[in-house]
Amino acid sequence: MRKFNASMRMATSGSPALRFVTGKVLFLLVIWSNLHFPCWAADRNDRPIIGVLSQELVSNGSSYIAASYVKFLESAGARVVPVLINQTPEDYKKLFLSINGILFPGGGVNITSSGYERAAEIFYQLALTANKNGDFFPVWGTCLGFEELTFLTSGKMLLSHTNTSAAALPLNFTEDAKRSRMFSAFPAELMAALASEPLTVNAHQFSLATTTFYADESLKNFYRVLSTNTDGTTEFVSTFEAYRYPVYGTQWHPEKNAFEWTRSFIPHSPSAVKTTFYMAEFFVSEGEADELQTSSRWNWNSGSCFPAARKSFHRFESKEEEDKALIYNYNPVYTGAKSAFEQMYVF
Repeated sequence: MRKFNASMRMATSGSPALRFVTGKVLFLLVIWSNLHFPCWAADRNDRPIIGVLSQELVSNGSSYIAASYVKFLESAGARVVPVLINQTPEDYKKLFLSINGILFPGGGVNITSSGYERAAEIFYQLALTANKNGDFFPVWGTCLGFEELTFLTSGKMLLSHTNTSAAALPLNFTEDAKRSRMFSAFPAELMAALASEPLTVNAHQFSLATTTFYADESLKNFYRVLSTNTDGTTEFVSTFEAYRYPVYGTQWHPEKNAFEWTRSFIPHSPSAVKTTFYMAEFFVSEGEADELQTSSRWNWNSGSCFPAARKSFHRFESKEEEDKALIYNYNPVYTGAKSAFEQMYVF
């Protein structure tokens, strides 16, 4: 304020012409300082709620979510809402408008015809439409969820069988990884560890071969490949992110390193656990939609700023409705003695 008063005194001294010009400049500076540019400095959602999609539990016809996905998101400051299968499109749309992102988890159901697939398709299409219109909404797919994204984007089943059902592998980063959104905040030493140590858990029987990816126009035009891996015979895509949408996928399991202990091949080293938390922090920050490195890009549709710099302001209509939807209403059960998951939520 002292500096401003001094400037005003300067503006009122000197010739009338100088006083007029200086006064105009100061007036414009004051107006400019009070304008709000949404692409430069906008509010942040510090109460993100992420949906996690459930899937069929074959043994009794109900559905489940592995608790490690919930812990994964909660570790980065998000709350979780279970997205149950076999709900109506209207129910899903209402929930979509209430949450700040969705995670399609790993599992073992059919990615072309299941309750999991039908719900995933609805949320995927809602997310694409919303993001096109500047309404930020991130989507993440892990393992089966990654495979589901390849089907939803291409409309085809393009997976190949690979020998990757129980392996921890280092990532073979592509050049695009260096300028990716996903890995932009990773420390250099962690990136080096990911490239040289077996830190990523692979527990899948099917993969998207690299040759298949680049042969499919819909996939290669939509996703940027960030890493690949191989089972010794087939090179496959292991990490990707969409070029123009906040859609991300890992064929590997970032959540297992910190929260699953049932399989001996799961790494629990300091670098492995850091990987879990950096991946969680990235996605939850997407749910908060704070400023990203992509904020200087322009929306391909409307000329507004790239949605990755916008906010996810979806919210429940009431506090009571929010409380009723949260995962806190359910109790996880211990399943480590008989399954790949330490704990599960059963619905």
